[in-house]
Amino acid sequence: MTGTPVRTHSEAFRQRALISVPGGVNSNVRLSAPPVFFARGAGARLWDVDDNEYIDYVLGQGPHFLGHANAAVNEAVSDACTRGMLFGGQNALEVQACELTLAALGWADMIRLGMTGTECVQAALRAARAATGRSTFVHFEGHYHGWLDNVLVHTSGQQSGVASAGQLSSHLADSHMLPWNDAEALAALLSVSGDTIAAVIMEPMMVNAGGIEPLPGYLQRVRELCDQHGVVLIFDEVITGFRIALGGAAEKYGVTPDLATYGKAMAGGWPVAGLAGRRDLMEPFGTGVVNHSGTFNGSVMAAAAVVATQQLLQSDPPYERVDAYGTELMAQLAKLAERYEIPLRVQGVAAAFHVSFGDPAPVRDLRSLDRLDLDRYAGFATRLADHGLWLAQRGIWYVSAAHGEQELTDTVERVEAALAEQLP
Repeated sequence: MTGTPVRTHSEAFRQRALISVPGGVNSNVRLSAPPVFFARGAGARLWDVDDNEYIDYVLGQGPHFLGHANAAVNEAVSDACTRGMLFGGQNALEVQACELTLAALGWADMIRLGMTGTECVQAALRAARAATGRSTFVHFEGHYHGWLDNVLVHTSGQQSGVASAGQLSSHLADSHMLPWNDAEALAALLSVSGDTIAAVIMEPMMVNAGGIEPLPGYLQRVRELCDQHGVVLIFDEVITGFRIALGGAAEKYGVTPDLATYGKAMAGGWPVAGLAGRRDLMEPFGTGVVNHSGTFNGSVMAAAAVVATQQLLQSDPPYERVDAYGTELMAQLAKLAERYEIPLRVQGVAAAFHVSFGDPAPVRDLRSLDRLDLDRYAGFATRLADHGLWLAQRGIWYVSAAHGEQELTDTVERVEAALAEQLP
């Protein structure tokens, strides 16, 4: 695909969608994306309704770590559903799914299955408040923990506030917002208000914004501070879990949280989430002291997808292949930037890295990320879609286990074609 592809059918669907769907999309995350309607996906590629083909680095905003339409996972779900999908009670697959997930994580004692990361974040915060008897929590600039009022925050410079009309600013009063990767800022807050803080919640690697890794020793220092002040440490691993390592960021960086949330990568992209943690924090759910409910929690579809995905990840771990692919792709992008003398910068880990325009100096938090020319990159991502690369406008590139040698070759060729056509 070169130049401007024909998207006649996509445009027709867009016009229809605009009549019945606000903005023509069912998630505001998609408002800034090119108006493309997809017909199918297989492995690392997508085809739109006009039969234009794309190499996919969005992967459904991350969940499709195994690639699209993984046959083993889909067959397991299809087979399980022939016997029913939802019983209003437990099913045997739930137990197997939880056992396999805990085996992969290695550190957690118990797990509850849910539907979305947003819900599991709220359950984690509730468990922390119940355990500590405290009311507030700490979160960090640029970290995403769902779209509900108490965690959705817009940060500009050093000011934070509501991110949406209709969101009550009073719902943010129970939290403290800090810059990430600054252990001393957390230490200072805890020294003053530690006896009121129930939890510290963070993405252990800032994947959602910037592909920013923790500084050496940062997570260890946060762990120490939480222990010192009796605060529950929550890792939001909805993106990092089962992606940057089988045991997620906790395994990669060697720091164990008290609770952690996980998302759809645990189930090959099927709508599943999980909350895992220490037994003493999780058991109150089982006694009914702390409420966590959901009609579709642990459904047959969810449990079957988790079982099949975990069996694949544990029997044939794809992490070395993903690391090799992502590392080479980052290197090739850097070479193209040098060849065409453009300030394209790449940062992150092989499975999830960030591409932007600006100063090549490392980005360590949201404030330094905001100094980059993010709008220029968003425009470049739109042009790359015209060359057959499907990318997130905010700069994150996800690599799946389905990306292979041909995808790497095609990606580099398509990026170069876009650069040669017109510099961004």
